[in-house]
Amino acid sequence: MMIHRQWRQGLAGVGLLSAAAQGMAFDQTEIERGEYLSRAGDCVACHTAPGGEPFAGGQAIESPFGEIFSTNITPDPDAGIGNYTRDEFAAALRDGVRNDGKKLYPAMPYPSYSLIIDDDIDPLYAYFMEGVAPVSNQPESTDLSFPFNQRWGIGIWNWFFTSSEPFTPSNDRSDELNRGAYLVQGLGHCGSCHTPRGLFFQEKAMNGEGRDFLRGETLEGWYAPNLRGSGNQRHPLQRWSEEDIVAYLETGRNDYSAVAGEMAPVVAYSTSHLDEADLYAIASYLKSLPAGKGDEAPHDEQAAEQTQAMLTHADVDGNTGARLYLDNCNACHFANGKGASQVFPSLEGSSLVNAEDPTGIIRVILSGARMPSTEKRPEALAMPDFAWRLSDDEVADVANFVRNAWGNEGGEVSAGQVAGVRDKLPEDRLSSEPTYID
Repeated sequence: MMIHRQWRQGLAGVGLLSAAAQGMAFDQTEIERGEYLSRAGDCVACHTAPGGEPFAGGQAIESPFGEIFSTNITPDPDAGIGNYTRDEFAAALRDGVRNDGKKLYPAMPYPSYSLIIDDDIDPLYAYFMEGVAPVSNQPESTDLSFPFNQRWGIGIWNWFFTSSEPFTPSNDRSDELNRGAYLVQGLGHCGSCHTPRGLFFQEKAMNGEGRDFLRGETLEGWYAPNLRGSGNQRHPLQRWSEEDIVAYLETGRNDYSAVAGEMAPVVAYSTSHLDEADLYAIASYLKSLPAGKGDEAPHDEQAAEQTQAMLTHADVDGNTGARLYLDNCNACHFANGKGASQVFPSLEGSSLVNAEDPTGIIRVILSGARMPSTEKRPEALAMPDFAWRLSDDEVADVANFVRNAWGNEGGEVSAGQVAGVRDKLPEDRLSSEPTYID
Protein backbone atom coordinates (compact mmCIF):
# COMPACT_ATOMS: atom_id res chain seq x y z
CA MET A 1 0.00 0.00 0.00
CA MET A 2 2.82 2.43 0.88
CA ILE A 3 4.60 1.69 -2.42
CA HIS A 4 1.39 2.18 -4.39
CA ARG A 5 0.73 5.54 -2.66
CA GLN A 6 4.30 6.71 -3.31
CA TRP A 7 3.98 5.66 -6.96
CA ARG A 8 0.78 7.72 -7.33
CA GLN A 9 2.39 10.71 -5.63
CA GLY A 10 5.34 10.46 -7.98
CA LEU A 11 3.11 10.39 -11.04
CA ALA A 12 1.12 13.35 -9.73
CA GLY A 13 4.35 15.28 -9.35
CA VAL A 14 5.10 14.98 -13.08
CA GLY A 15 1.50 15.53 -14.17
CA LEU A 16 0.70 11.92 -15.17
CA LEU A 17 -2.45 11.52 -13.09
CA SER A 18 -5.72 13.31 -13.72
CA ALA A 19 -7.14 15.70 -11.19
CA ALA A 20 -9.75 13.12 -10.22
CA ALA A 21 -7.13 10.38 -9.76
CA GLN A 22 -5.03 12.68 -7.62
CA GLY A 23 -8.05 13.69 -5.53
CA MET A 24 -7.12 17.31 -6.15
CA ALA A 25 -8.99 20.14 -4.51
CA PHE A 26 -8.24 23.35 -6.37
CA ASP A 27 -8.21 26.75 -4.76
CA GLN A 28 -11.39 28.69 -5.49
CA THR A 29 -9.41 31.72 -6.59
CA GLU A 30 -7.60 29.58 -9.14
CA ILE A 31 -10.88 28.15 -10.43
CA GLU A 32 -12.32 31.64 -10.83
CA ARG A 33 -9.19 32.75 -12.64
CA GLY A 34 -9.56 29.77 -14.96
CA GLU A 35 -13.16 30.70 -15.70
CA TYR A 36 -12.03 34.20 -16.64
CA LEU A 37 -9.34 32.81 -18.94
CA SER A 38 -11.86 30.46 -20.55
CA ARG A 39 -13.93 33.54 -21.34
CA ALA A 40 -10.89 35.16 -22.94
CA GLY A 41 -10.46 32.00 -25.02
CA ASP A 42 -14.19 31.89 -25.89
CA CYS A 43 -14.26 28.15 -25.24
CA VAL A 44 -18.00 27.98 -24.61
CA ALA A 45 -18.96 29.33 -28.05
CA CYS A 46 -17.54 26.39 -29.99
CA HIS A 47 -18.02 23.66 -27.40
CA THR A 48 -21.72 24.27 -26.75
CA ALA A 49 -24.30 23.07 -29.26
CA PRO A 50 -27.53 25.06 -29.75
CA GLY A 51 -29.77 24.13 -26.85
CA GLY A 52 -27.02 21.96 -25.34
CA GLU A 53 -25.28 22.00 -21.98
CA PRO A 54 -22.24 24.31 -21.60
CA PHE A 55 -19.02 22.77 -22.89
CA ALA A 56 -20.74 19.44 -23.74
CA GLY A 57 -19.73 19.69 -27.40
CA GLY A 58 -21.65 18.96 -30.57
CA GLN A 59 -21.42 22.37 -32.21
CA ALA A 60 -20.96 21.96 -35.97
CA ILE A 61 -18.06 24.08 -37.21
CA GLU A 62 -17.99 24.70 -40.95
CA SER A 63 -14.71 24.13 -42.75
CA PRO A 64 -13.71 23.88 -46.43
CA PHE A 65 -13.44 20.12 -45.88
CA GLY A 66 -16.81 19.52 -44.21
CA GLU A 67 -18.40 19.88 -40.79
CA ILE A 68 -16.19 19.39 -37.74
CA PHE A 69 -18.07 18.71 -34.51
CA SER A 70 -16.69 20.11 -31.28
CA THR A 71 -15.86 17.74 -28.46
CA ASN A 72 -17.19 17.45 -24.92
CA ILE A 73 -14.76 19.29 -22.64
CA THR A 74 -16.67 18.86 -19.39
CA PRO A 75 -14.96 16.77 -16.66
CA ASP A 76 -17.12 13.72 -17.41
CA PRO A 77 -14.61 10.82 -17.27
CA ASP A 78 -16.10 8.93 -20.22
CA ALA A 79 -17.57 11.45 -22.65
CA GLY A 80 -15.43 14.42 -21.63
CA ILE A 81 -11.94 15.24 -20.38
CA GLY A 82 -12.32 14.12 -16.76
CA ASN A 83 -9.44 11.66 -17.13
CA TYR A 84 -7.03 14.18 -18.63
CA THR A 85 -3.94 14.96 -16.59
CA ARG A 86 -2.77 18.53 -16.40
CA ASP A 87 -0.09 17.83 -19.02
CA GLU A 88 -2.54 16.06 -21.33
CA PHE A 89 -4.86 19.05 -20.99
CA ALA A 90 -1.97 21.36 -21.89
CA ALA A 91 -1.08 19.20 -24.90
CA ALA A 92 -4.64 19.37 -26.20
CA LEU A 93 -4.72 23.15 -25.83
CA ARG A 94 -1.26 23.99 -27.13
CA ASP A 95 -0.38 21.10 -29.43
CA GLY A 96 -3.76 19.85 -30.61
CA VAL A 97 -3.16 16.31 -29.31
CA ARG A 98 -5.82 14.31 -27.46
CA ASN A 99 -4.91 12.11 -24.51
CA ASP A 100 -5.18 9.05 -26.77
CA GLY A 101 -2.49 10.52 -29.00
CA LYS A 102 -4.76 11.42 -31.92
CA LYS A 103 -4.46 14.84 -33.51
CA LEU A 104 -7.21 17.45 -33.24
CA TYR A 105 -8.30 19.25 -36.38
CA PRO A 106 -7.06 22.86 -36.41
CA ALA A 107 -10.66 24.09 -36.25
CA MET A 108 -9.57 23.97 -32.60
CA PRO A 109 -7.36 27.11 -32.49
CA TYR A 110 -4.36 25.39 -30.94
CA PRO A 111 -1.98 27.25 -33.30
CA SER A 112 -2.96 30.35 -31.29
CA TYR A 113 -3.39 28.59 -27.95
CA SER A 114 0.21 27.37 -28.24
CA LEU A 115 1.12 30.81 -26.84
CA ILE A 116 -0.71 30.18 -23.54
CA ILE A 117 1.79 30.37 -20.69
CA ASP A 118 2.02 27.76 -17.91
CA ASP A 119 0.71 30.23 -15.35
CA ASP A 120 -2.57 30.29 -17.31
CA ILE A 121 -2.70 26.58 -18.14
CA ASP A 122 -2.94 25.70 -14.44
CA PRO A 123 -6.04 27.77 -13.59
CA LEU A 124 -7.69 26.71 -16.85
CA TYR A 125 -7.17 23.09 -15.84
CA ALA A 126 -8.54 23.80 -12.38
CA TYR A 127 -11.67 25.41 -13.85
CA PHE A 128 -12.44 22.63 -16.31
CA MET A 129 -11.90 19.95 -13.69
CA GLU A 130 -13.85 21.53 -10.83
CA GLY A 131 -15.67 24.62 -12.08
CA VAL A 132 -17.57 22.96 -14.94
CA ALA A 133 -20.43 20.51 -14.44
CA PRO A 134 -19.75 17.08 -15.97
CA VAL A 135 -22.10 16.12 -18.80
CA SER A 136 -22.25 12.63 -20.30
CA ASN A 137 -23.17 13.87 -23.78
CA GLN A 138 -21.37 12.06 -26.60
CA PRO A 139 -21.25 14.51 -29.54
CA GLU A 140 -21.56 13.43 -33.15
CA SER A 141 -18.24 12.26 -34.52
CA THR A 142 -16.49 14.24 -37.22
CA ASP A 143 -16.50 12.25 -40.45
CA LEU A 144 -14.60 14.04 -43.19
CA SER A 145 -13.99 12.49 -46.60
CA PHE A 146 -10.62 11.09 -47.68
CA PRO A 147 -7.89 12.31 -47.38
CA PHE A 148 -9.01 14.77 -44.70
CA ASN A 149 -10.08 11.93 -42.40
CA GLN A 150 -6.45 10.85 -42.10
CA ARG A 151 -5.47 12.58 -38.89
CA TRP A 152 -1.83 11.52 -39.14
CA GLY A 153 -1.50 14.11 -41.90
CA ILE A 154 -2.26 16.86 -39.39
CA GLY A 155 1.16 16.17 -37.86
CA ILE A 156 2.79 17.27 -41.12
CA TRP A 157 0.58 20.37 -41.20
CA ASN A 158 1.57 21.14 -37.60
CA TRP A 159 5.27 20.78 -38.44
CA PHE A 160 4.99 23.45 -41.14
CA PHE A 161 2.52 25.88 -39.62
CA THR A 162 2.56 25.77 -35.81
CA SER A 163 4.96 26.64 -33.02
CA SER A 164 5.41 25.12 -29.59
CA GLU A 165 6.84 28.26 -27.99
CA PRO A 166 4.67 30.02 -25.36
CA PHE A 167 4.28 33.78 -25.54
CA THR A 168 7.37 35.80 -24.72
CA PRO A 169 6.93 39.50 -23.87
CA SER A 170 8.84 41.92 -26.06
CA ASN A 171 11.21 44.40 -24.49
CA ASP A 172 10.14 46.87 -27.18
CA ARG A 173 6.56 46.97 -25.91
CA SER A 174 5.01 48.31 -22.73
CA ASP A 175 3.40 45.91 -20.26
CA GLU A 176 -0.02 46.94 -21.61
CA LEU A 177 0.98 46.28 -25.22
CA ASN A 178 2.48 42.92 -24.27
CA ARG A 179 -0.74 41.99 -22.49
CA GLY A 180 -2.77 43.03 -25.52
CA ALA A 181 -0.52 41.06 -27.86
CA TYR A 182 -0.85 37.98 -25.65
CA LEU A 183 -4.64 38.18 -25.60
CA VAL A 184 -5.04 38.94 -29.32
CA GLN A 185 -2.47 36.46 -30.62
CA GLY A 186 -3.06 33.73 -28.04
CA LEU A 187 -6.18 33.19 -25.95
CA GLY A 188 -8.35 35.51 -28.04
CA HIS A 189 -7.20 33.78 -31.27
CA CYS A 190 -8.38 36.80 -33.26
CA GLY A 191 -6.30 35.69 -36.23
CA SER A 192 -8.48 32.61 -36.67
CA CYS A 193 -11.08 34.83 -38.33
CA HIS A 194 -9.26 38.05 -39.19
CA THR A 195 -6.08 36.67 -40.81
CA PRO A 196 -6.06 35.54 -44.47
CA ARG A 197 -5.60 31.82 -45.08
CA GLY A 198 -2.99 30.26 -47.31
CA LEU A 199 -3.08 27.36 -49.78
CA PHE A 200 -3.24 24.78 -46.99
CA PHE A 201 -5.78 26.78 -44.97
CA GLN A 202 -3.09 27.96 -42.60
CA GLU A 203 -3.11 31.48 -41.19
CA LYS A 204 -0.60 33.44 -43.25
CA ALA A 205 0.81 35.09 -40.12
CA MET A 206 0.44 34.34 -36.43
CA ASN A 207 1.61 37.62 -34.90
CA GLY A 208 2.13 41.29 -35.59
CA GLU A 209 5.52 40.71 -37.17
CA GLY A 210 3.76 39.31 -40.23
CA ARG A 211 2.11 41.90 -42.49
CA ASP A 212 -0.82 39.55 -43.17
CA PHE A 213 -1.71 39.21 -39.49
CA LEU A 214 -5.29 40.45 -38.92
CA ARG A 215 -5.49 41.79 -42.50
CA GLY A 216 -9.06 40.55 -42.97
CA GLU A 217 -10.67 37.35 -44.23
CA THR A 218 -14.06 35.98 -45.27
CA LEU A 219 -15.17 32.89 -43.38
CA GLU A 220 -18.56 31.18 -43.50
CA GLY A 221 -19.95 34.07 -45.55
CA TRP A 222 -18.99 36.77 -43.04
CA TYR A 223 -16.23 39.27 -43.63
CA ALA A 224 -13.90 39.69 -40.66
CA PRO A 225 -12.39 43.11 -41.42
CA ASN A 226 -8.81 44.24 -41.54
CA LEU A 227 -7.76 45.33 -38.04
CA ARG A 228 -4.43 46.86 -39.07
CA GLY A 229 -4.66 50.59 -39.46
CA SER A 230 -2.00 52.52 -37.56
CA GLY A 231 -0.81 55.45 -39.63
CA ASN A 232 -3.59 55.18 -42.23
CA GLN A 233 -6.18 57.85 -41.48
CA ARG A 234 -8.56 56.38 -44.07
CA HIS A 235 -8.72 53.04 -42.25
CA PRO A 236 -12.01 52.64 -40.31
CA LEU A 237 -10.22 51.63 -37.12
CA GLN A 238 -8.31 54.89 -37.06
CA ARG A 239 -11.57 56.79 -36.63
CA TRP A 240 -12.13 54.75 -33.47
CA SER A 241 -10.47 55.76 -30.24
CA GLU A 242 -9.36 53.14 -27.73
CA GLU A 243 -12.58 53.93 -25.87
CA ASP A 244 -14.57 53.12 -29.03
CA ILE A 245 -12.84 49.75 -29.39
CA VAL A 246 -13.43 48.95 -25.73
CA ALA A 247 -17.11 49.87 -26.05
CA TYR A 248 -17.47 47.65 -29.12
CA LEU A 249 -15.87 44.65 -27.39
CA GLU A 250 -17.69 45.27 -24.12
CA THR A 251 -21.19 45.97 -25.44
CA GLY A 252 -21.26 45.03 -29.12
CA ARG A 253 -21.79 48.61 -30.22
CA ASN A 254 -20.21 52.06 -30.33
CA ASP A 255 -20.81 55.39 -32.06
CA TYR A 256 -19.86 53.93 -35.44
CA SER A 257 -20.84 50.31 -35.63
CA ALA A 258 -22.53 47.28 -34.10
CA VAL A 259 -21.63 43.61 -34.18
CA ALA A 260 -23.24 41.19 -36.61
CA GLY A 261 -22.66 37.65 -37.73
CA GLU A 262 -19.86 35.65 -36.12
CA MET A 263 -18.69 38.59 -33.99
CA ALA A 264 -21.95 38.72 -32.01
CA PRO A 265 -21.30 35.52 -30.01
CA VAL A 266 -17.67 36.57 -29.48
CA VAL A 267 -18.92 39.66 -27.66
CA ALA A 268 -21.72 37.79 -25.89
CA TYR A 269 -19.61 34.91 -24.55
CA SER A 270 -16.10 36.35 -24.42
CA THR A 271 -15.08 39.99 -24.68
CA SER A 272 -18.03 41.43 -22.71
CA HIS A 273 -16.79 39.41 -19.71
CA LEU A 274 -13.23 40.78 -19.74
CA ASP A 275 -12.13 43.48 -17.36
CA GLU A 276 -11.46 46.94 -18.74
CA ALA A 277 -7.70 46.72 -18.22
CA ASP A 278 -7.56 43.76 -20.61
CA LEU A 279 -9.93 45.41 -23.07
CA TYR A 280 -7.80 48.54 -23.14
CA ALA A 281 -4.70 46.38 -23.61
CA ILE A 282 -6.36 44.78 -26.64
CA ALA A 283 -7.40 48.17 -28.01
CA SER A 284 -3.93 49.60 -27.50
CA TYR A 285 -2.31 46.66 -29.26
CA LEU A 286 -4.68 46.81 -32.25
CA LYS A 287 -4.09 50.54 -32.61
CA SER A 288 -0.35 49.88 -32.68
CA LEU A 289 -0.38 47.52 -35.67
CA PRO A 290 0.99 49.25 -38.79
CA ALA A 291 -1.44 49.63 -41.66
CA GLY A 292 -1.52 47.15 -44.49
CA LYS A 293 -3.25 47.27 -47.82
CA GLY A 294 -7.03 47.12 -47.88
CA ASP A 295 -10.14 48.31 -46.10
CA GLU A 296 -9.58 52.01 -46.54
CA ALA A 297 -12.80 53.71 -45.57
CA PRO A 298 -14.29 55.50 -48.59
CA HIS A 299 -15.15 59.10 -47.87
CA ASP A 300 -16.68 61.51 -50.36
CA GLU A 301 -18.39 64.41 -48.61
CA GLN A 302 -20.07 65.63 -51.78
CA ALA A 303 -21.46 62.17 -52.59
CA ALA A 304 -22.70 61.81 -49.01
CA GLU A 305 -24.54 65.14 -49.23
CA GLN A 306 -26.07 64.24 -52.60
CA THR A 307 -27.39 60.92 -51.30
CA GLN A 308 -28.81 62.59 -48.20
CA ALA A 309 -30.53 65.28 -50.25
CA MET A 310 -32.03 62.69 -52.62
CA LEU A 311 -33.46 60.64 -49.79
CA THR A 312 -34.63 63.64 -47.79
CA HIS A 313 -36.65 64.91 -50.76
CA ALA A 314 -37.72 61.38 -51.78
CA ASP A 315 -36.36 62.10 -55.24
CA VAL A 316 -36.07 58.40 -56.07
CA ASP A 317 -37.98 58.02 -59.35
CA GLY A 318 -36.30 55.32 -61.39
CA ASN A 319 -34.02 54.32 -58.51
CA THR A 320 -35.53 51.10 -57.14
CA GLY A 321 -32.80 50.61 -54.56
CA ALA A 322 -33.26 54.10 -53.11
CA ARG A 323 -37.04 53.63 -52.97
CA LEU A 324 -36.62 50.32 -51.17
CA TYR A 325 -34.20 51.96 -48.74
CA LEU A 326 -36.78 54.64 -47.90
CA ASP A 327 -39.47 52.02 -47.42
CA ASN A 328 -37.45 49.57 -45.34
CA CYS A 329 -34.27 51.11 -43.92
CA ASN A 330 -34.57 54.87 -43.58
CA ALA A 331 -36.46 54.84 -40.28
CA CYS A 332 -33.40 53.46 -38.47
CA HIS A 333 -30.39 54.33 -40.62
CA PHE A 334 -31.71 57.75 -41.75
CA ALA A 335 -31.15 59.74 -44.92
CA ASN A 336 -27.53 60.42 -44.02
CA GLY A 337 -26.80 56.69 -43.58
CA LYS A 338 -25.20 57.33 -40.20
CA GLY A 339 -27.84 55.60 -38.08
CA ALA A 340 -28.06 56.45 -34.38
CA SER A 341 -25.09 56.37 -32.02
CA GLN A 342 -24.99 53.24 -29.86
CA VAL A 343 -28.30 52.08 -31.38
CA PHE A 344 -28.31 51.70 -35.17
CA PRO A 345 -24.94 51.30 -36.93
CA SER A 346 -23.71 53.65 -39.62
CA LEU A 347 -23.82 52.40 -43.22
CA GLU A 348 -21.50 55.13 -44.47
CA GLY A 349 -17.95 53.75 -44.69
CA SER A 350 -18.97 50.48 -43.00
CA SER A 351 -16.55 47.59 -43.48
CA LEU A 352 -19.45 45.16 -43.81
CA VAL A 353 -21.20 47.32 -46.43
CA ASN A 354 -18.03 47.94 -48.46
CA ALA A 355 -16.58 44.43 -48.22
CA GLU A 356 -15.44 42.94 -51.52
CA ASP A 357 -17.50 39.84 -50.75
CA PRO A 358 -21.12 41.03 -50.36
CA THR A 359 -22.32 37.84 -48.63
CA GLY A 360 -22.35 39.45 -45.18
CA ILE A 361 -24.55 42.41 -46.10
CA ILE A 362 -26.88 40.11 -48.07
CA ARG A 363 -27.24 37.86 -45.02
CA VAL A 364 -28.00 40.79 -42.75
CA ILE A 365 -30.72 42.06 -45.12
CA LEU A 366 -32.25 38.60 -45.45
CA SER A 367 -31.87 37.37 -41.87
CA GLY A 368 -31.68 40.53 -39.80
CA ALA A 369 -29.30 40.83 -36.87
CA ARG A 370 -29.42 41.11 -33.11
CA MET A 371 -26.91 42.79 -30.83
CA PRO A 372 -25.90 40.68 -27.84
CA SER A 373 -27.24 41.46 -24.39
CA THR A 374 -24.33 42.40 -22.15
CA GLU A 375 -23.99 43.56 -18.58
CA LYS A 376 -23.49 47.20 -19.51
CA ARG A 377 -25.95 47.17 -22.43
CA PRO A 378 -28.60 44.54 -21.64
CA GLU A 379 -30.99 45.64 -24.38
CA ALA A 380 -30.68 43.17 -27.29
CA LEU A 381 -31.57 45.58 -30.10
CA ALA A 382 -32.56 43.84 -33.31
CA MET A 383 -32.82 44.53 -37.01
CA PRO A 384 -35.74 42.64 -38.57
CA ASP A 385 -35.21 40.16 -41.38
CA PHE A 386 -36.49 40.92 -44.88
CA ALA A 387 -36.29 37.49 -46.50
CA TRP A 388 -40.07 37.15 -46.10
CA ARG A 389 -40.72 40.52 -47.67
CA LEU A 390 -38.19 41.24 -50.42
CA SER A 391 -37.49 39.24 -53.57
CA ASP A 392 -33.97 38.38 -54.71
CA ASP A 393 -34.06 41.26 -57.20
CA GLU A 394 -35.22 43.69 -54.50
CA VAL A 395 -32.53 42.59 -52.02
CA ALA A 396 -29.93 43.04 -54.75
CA ASP A 397 -31.30 46.49 -55.56
CA VAL A 398 -31.21 47.76 -51.97
CA ALA A 399 -27.80 46.19 -51.36
CA ASN A 400 -26.42 47.87 -54.48
CA PHE A 401 -27.85 51.19 -53.35
CA VAL A 402 -26.37 50.96 -49.87
CA ARG A 403 -22.98 49.77 -51.20
CA ASN A 404 -22.71 52.82 -53.47
CA ALA A 405 -24.54 55.56 -51.54
CA TRP A 406 -22.92 58.28 -49.36
CA GLY A 407 -19.59 57.71 -51.14
CA ASN A 408 -19.43 53.97 -50.40
CA GLU A 409 -17.46 51.94 -52.93
CA GLY A 410 -18.94 48.44 -52.79
CA GLY A 411 -19.19 46.29 -55.91
CA GLU A 412 -22.35 45.16 -57.63
CA VAL A 413 -24.64 42.52 -56.16
CA SER A 414 -26.68 40.25 -58.43
CA ALA A 415 -30.02 38.58 -57.79
CA GLY A 416 -28.25 35.28 -58.36
CA GLN A 417 -25.88 35.98 -55.46
CA VAL A 418 -28.85 36.77 -53.24
CA ALA A 419 -30.56 33.54 -54.27
CA GLY A 420 -27.41 31.59 -53.40
CA VAL A 421 -27.32 33.09 -49.89
CA ARG A 422 -31.08 32.63 -49.43
CA ASP A 423 -30.80 28.92 -50.29
CA LYS A 424 -28.43 28.42 -47.36
CA LEU A 425 -30.59 30.15 -44.76
CA PRO A 426 -32.44 28.06 -42.17
CA GLU A 427 -36.09 27.45 -43.01
CA ASP A 428 -37.29 29.65 -40.15
CA ARG A 429 -35.71 32.63 -41.89
CA LEU A 430 -37.99 32.17 -44.91
CA SER A 431 -41.37 32.45 -43.19
CA SER A 432 -44.05 34.96 -44.06
CA GLU A 433 -43.60 36.68 -40.71
CA PRO A 434 -40.68 38.81 -39.53
CA THR A 435 -38.18 36.98 -37.34
CA TYR A 436 -34.94 37.84 -35.60
CA ILE A 437 -31.55 36.18 -35.40
CA ASP A 438 -31.18 34.15 -32.21
